[in-house]
Amino acid sequence: MNLKQNPLLSIISPVYACEKRLSELYCRLNSTIEKITKRYEIIFINDASPDGSWETIVDLAKKDPRIKGLNLSRNFGQHNAITAGLDHCTGDWVVIMDCDLQDQPEEIEKLYCKAQEGYQIVYAQRINRNDNLLKRILSKSFYLLLGYLTNTKQDPTIANYGIYSRKVIDSILAMKDYHRYFPTMVKWVGFKNTKIAINHAERALGKSSYSIKKRIRLAIDVIISFSDKLLMIFIKIGMIITALSFLAAIYVLILFLNHKIQVIGYTSLIISIWFLSGLNILVLGIVGLYVGKAFDKAKGRPQYLIMDKTD
Repeated sequence: MNLKQNPLLSIISPVYACEKRLSELYCRLNSTIEKITKRYEIIFINDASPDGSWETIVDLAKKDPRIKGLNLSRNFGQHNAITAGLDHCTGDWVVIMDCDLQDQPEEIEKLYCKAQEGYQIVYAQRINRNDNLLKRILSKSFYLLLGYLTNTKQDPTIANYGIYSRKVIDSILAMKDYHRYFPTMVKWVGFKNTKIAINHAERALGKSSYSIKKRIRLAIDVIISFSDKLLMIFIKIGMIITALSFLAAIYVLILFLNHKIQVIGYTSLIISIWFLSGLNILVLGIVGLYVGKAFDKAKGRPQYLIMDKTD
C-alpha cells in the first residue's frame, strides 16, 4: 500500500473496556478488508478505557502502519469519540463500528458491495439483535419517542454500524452541534441510502458500558439537541388549560350571579394550585434544559481532547 495515497476505506471504532477483543477485531478486519482493497486504515479511539486498551492499540499500530490510535484525555462518550475518528480519517468510504465484535467485521464486504450500487449510505440492520430484553425495550422506547419528537422515522434495528461516503462524512463534520449523536446526524444530512440485514453477534465478554442512567442522559441530550417539539407540546397544554380555566371562570361567575355558590371548595382550590404549580415547574425545567444546551454550545468547548496519538 502506498501510504501517501488516500485510503479507499477508513474503519472507525471507539474503544472502551475492550482490551481482550482488540487483537481479534484487528485480525478479522484485516482478513475481510484485504478482499476489498489494500488501501485502508483502521482508527481506534480510546475513550479513556479503564483497562489496557490503549497499550494494545499502541502495540498493534507498531506492527501495522495502517492502524491509527487516538487516546482521549478523558471519557467523552461514544459519539464524541466517533467524531474524533471522523476528524482524522481520510478514506473515500468510512465504516463506523463498535469494538466488541457484536458488529461483525465480515459484514463490511456486504456493506461496501451494496454501496457500489449507487448509495452513499448503507445501514447495517440488526434483524437478530442479540441484546438483553431490557436493553431492547429501552432502545425501542427511545427510538419511538425520538421519532415522535423529531418528526422522523426511527428504526431501532439500526445504530452506528454502516458505510458512509466521503460526502456524507464531510456534511456531518460541518454540523457544529455540541451534543453529538451519529445516527440522527446521518438522517439529518440525507443523501441516497439503503439498508441491508446483517448478523448481530452475542456479546462474548463483559457487559455494555451504557448503564440505564447513561442511556437516559443520552436520550435527554439527543431529544433536546434535535427537537424543540417539547416546547410546542407544553405551549399547547398551556393554551388548553387557559381555555378550560376561562370556561370554568364563566361557569363560576354564572353560578355566583344566580346565588348558587355558598362556600368556595377547599379541595378544588388545593388541587388546582398543586396541578398548576407542578406544571409550571415542569415547563420551567424543560425550558432550563434548552437554555443549558444553548449555554453548552455558546461556551465553544471542544467536543473531545486528544492526549496521545500513535505515530
